[in-house]
Amino acid sequence: MENFIYDYYIKPIWDKTGYNIVNTLTYAVIAIVAIYLIRILLKSRVKIDREFIFGALSFVLFGSTIRVVTDSIDSGVFKAVSPIHKLMLDSHIWDYGYFTVTPGIYIVTAGLFLLSLLIFKKLNALHLVKYAGLALWIPHFIILVPFMAYAAYAIPIVILAAIPAYLAYRYFKDMVLAGIVMGQALDGAATFFVIDIFSKISGITYFEQHVFSSAIGEITGTFFTFYLLKSILAFGAAHVLKKETVDREDLNYLALILMIMGFAPGIRDILRMMVGG
Repeated sequence: MENFIYDYYIKPIWDKTGYNIVNTLTYAVIAIVAIYLIRILLKSRVKIDREFIFGALSFVLFGSTIRVVTDSIDSGVFKAVSPIHKLMLDSHIWDYGYFTVTPGIYIVTAGLFLLSLLIFKKLNALHLVKYAGLALWIPHFIILVPFMAYAAYAIPIVILAAIPAYLAYRYFKDMVLAGIVMGQALDGAATFFVIDIFSKISGITYFEQHVFSSAIGEITGTFFTFYLLKSILAFGAAHVLKKETVDREDLNYLALILMIMGFAPGIRDILRMMVGG
């Protein structure tokens, strides 16, 4: 049993080999249970509206950016170009480890988000949650700016993601439903551009860590298929949510989960490419 846990859960983290079918399914089950329990916890306590979504997404920005700080330290891109950078390197807080990579970074980010909800709920100021997330995100983003030698390459990714998102907004007339498509399209576009195009331009090797998306790229020979598939499936999911007679708060919550599943890896991939990490 000990070897099983090490081989399928611990070893892939330290060997940086990505996901396998065992840990993928395990993390998926844990995520589904956590999503359900969090919804039960929040129900009738916190209103799941657009303010809540913005608040959650601000923490997604933070979590994805911290992940890239860790990536850049691990790859050697992150240098002591200022006293703050040196302090971060010497502290080893952002080093590669269980709490700075998946799945740990999701736990840390979700924990901080829920803690912020609790604090601002007590203060009767839930509208400030998004500023807490931004306050955590901005310093980490600024820390990465000196290393963003490839920032211009983010433009085509954003354009690729914006096209299906714009079409979704025109069709659904709903920012939340369009956000589902934007998040998933961003992830697909980032994966396609970074692996199929940017790797050849920069000479930096990138690979897809997730089992199913990696299989799609290998089978079709291009991750553009992955981008198209994610965009189409996201559009379909948004359409189903719009047609179903579900409570608006439940719809917003499900939409947020789908957004996070796209935005979190998508933002990380873009930032990592921008710093060449």
